[in-house]
This record gives sequence, C-alpha cells and structure tokens, in this order.
Amino acid sequence: MQNWVSIDSRDVRDAVRGSNAHDRRTTSATETEWVSRLDHTEQLRRLAINDADFAQDCLRGTDGASAGLDAKTLALARLAALVAVGGSVPSFGAHADAAVSAGASPAEIVEVVVGVVPTVGLPRAVAAAPKVGMALGYDIGGAFDDRSVDGSLG
Repeated sequence: MQNWVSIDSRDVRDAVRGSNAHDRRTTSATETEWVSRLDHTEQLRRLAINDADFAQDCLRGTDGASAGLDAKTLALARLAALVAVGGSVPSFGAHADAAVSAGASPAEIVEVVVGVVPTVGLPRAVAAAPKVGMALGYDIGGAFDDRSVDGSLG
C-alpha cells in the first residue's frame, strides 16, 4: 500500500523558484503586507513569471502601503492608468474620489491627464477629459456653452 503525502502545489512551485510561500502563509502579516515586504526586484520577477499567488495578492491591495507608495501617489498613478486604457466613467469616479480623499487637488488630477499625453496620446486624454470632469463634479454638458475653443468668453 502506498502512502500519499499531501503537498501544496504552491509550495512545490515556490521551492522550484527558490521561494518559500509556506512561510508567507503562516505569518500573521496580511497579504498586502507580504507584497510590500518583497524588494522591487523580487516583485518584478514575480510579475514577469506571472506568479498566480503574487498576482492575487496585488489585486487585493487597495491602499498605498500595498504598492510601497503613499495613498495620493498611488491614486494618481491609477488615474493615469485609467487614461491609458480608456477606463469607464465609474472607474474614474472611484479613483478620483480616492485621490481627493488622499489629498490630491482637482488641479493635480487634471495635471495627471495632461502629463500622460506624450505617453498615451492626445486622443486618450481627450476621451478621458469629460470622464475626469464628471468625476470631479464639473458640469460637462454646459462646459462648452459659454466659452469658445480658445478659452475666452464668447
């Protein structure tokens, strides 16, 4: 009769990769604390190999500490990413609220949209502008009623 030993596949995979996930899972730290304890080269390596556990831990992280950034910087980076991927109105709303809650001003949020133009292209920024405006509570429908294209009063 054979004796079967139960082995967690993550332990085997991490042992092959030179990591010990078991230690991570048995500590009292939260998953996001574990992610932030890894140095940047290990985080990059785990992303590059598409480590499923690491990816799940990253997806759970919602605060700045999970990425090693302060909450304001992380919120502004996430807004920049939304501009790049053409995010939805609700996403812009949620992330703009998070940025403002973390101390970002509306001007800083707009500067992020303008600042990523050389990277993401003008069409992405133009498409994001009304979404950001709505997220910040601006009257997008009336935005063009009283101004000409050059910004002067008509």
